[in-house]
Amino acid sequence: MPYTRDNLPELLRRHGVNPTHQRIEIANALFSRQEHLSADQILAIVNDRHSETSKATVYNTLNLFLEQRLIREVIVDPSKVFYDPNTEPHHHLYNIDTGELTDIDAGSIGISGLPPLPEGMVTEGVDIIVRVRKHA
Repeated sequence: MPYTRDNLPELLRRHGVNPTHQRIEIANALFSRQEHLSADQILAIVNDRHSETSKATVYNTLNLFLEQRLIREVIVDPSKVFYDPNTEPHHHLYNIDTGELTDIDAGSIGISGLPPLPEGMVTEGVDIIVRVRKHA
């Protein structure tokens, strides 16, 4: 089902998030596009419609969405963080030249040889980012 401003409040409530106006707008920027966006891109999208949202509100809301597992954080390098509305298991392809981040189906990558985990620990997930650039 596509996400709209009308059905996003219910999605937020199901994840324990109070659906304020600004949270709905931030969720709409993420979920209606189904793209990987930076916090600055989200701020620009939200403020293009309503110029009342601060950078702090965007970051606080993204952190809340992360805590409630509504989105994933993808760190492609220390200066580039994307927020991903797709929380299903998958990996990423990052184009260094264009800054584009795209999904890779989890089934298309096989992982073997993981080291033994410390006692009492379980694997929560494995995230793979394949970085590519044009051949020089």
